[in-house]
Amino acid sequence: MSHRSCCDFSNNTDSFFQTLYLCQRVTPKGEIAAMNTQQMEQMGQFKITVWEEENFQGKRCEFMLECQNIMERGFNKIRSIKVENGPWVGYEYPEFQGQQFILEKGDYPRYEAWSGNSSYRTEHMLSFRPIKCANHSDSKVTLYECEDFQGRKFEMCDDYPSLQAMGWCSKEVPSIKVNSGAWVAYQFPGYRGYQYILERDRHQGEYRHYNEYSTQAHTNQVQSIRRIQH
Repeated sequence: MSHRSCCDFSNNTDSFFQTLYLCQRVTPKGEIAAMNTQQMEQMGQFKITVWEEENFQGKRCEFMLECQNIMERGFNKIRSIKVENGPWVGYEYPEFQGQQFILEKGDYPRYEAWSGNSSYRTEHMLSFRPIKCANHSDSKVTLYECEDFQGRKFEMCDDYPSLQAMGWCSKEVPSIKVNSGAWVAYQFPGYRGYQYILERDRHQGEYRHYNEYSTQAHTNQVQSIRRIQH
């Protein structure tokens, strides 16, 4: 059986393949693996469709689980996206490496729509996964003045387009502890610059050093932060 069975290479979805994909997943080596009950229950909460061309044209593929490398599904690139259920995080490179891009429910007809106001724009997005712990109504995060959760701290449970405006005296946040939910931190005020996805169920919610924010984190500058919408 082809590892491309979840994809639609025309513009019409094949119902047989779509049903098959609901019960099976494709491993990174292209092998079909049976899914357990928990995975089946989670699938209904997340759905994303990616296209190889801008404006939802060309080859497409639907996913309800993570994708470690879109090129293994016969794609050269991702140029447009629709998120139907759940929040997702996209990555610049395979295996969830490189810059991160938050993908919440909605349409992304071009790469600028997900790179947003980032100072580092890239057309590459080659892997993505669902954010399973997002809970907009129950999210709490603690910022620390120093690495390893030392120094002055500040707890928050709301969105802040400017940390300095609310009283944080530095442009830097050396360590962060996610108490609940999932957050996206930004390098600059107004939700601009590099994006860092911070989750309670990764690193046990503990980010002791800025290089744990992302595999490509080059600075500990964090000047705005918000809860991830589910």
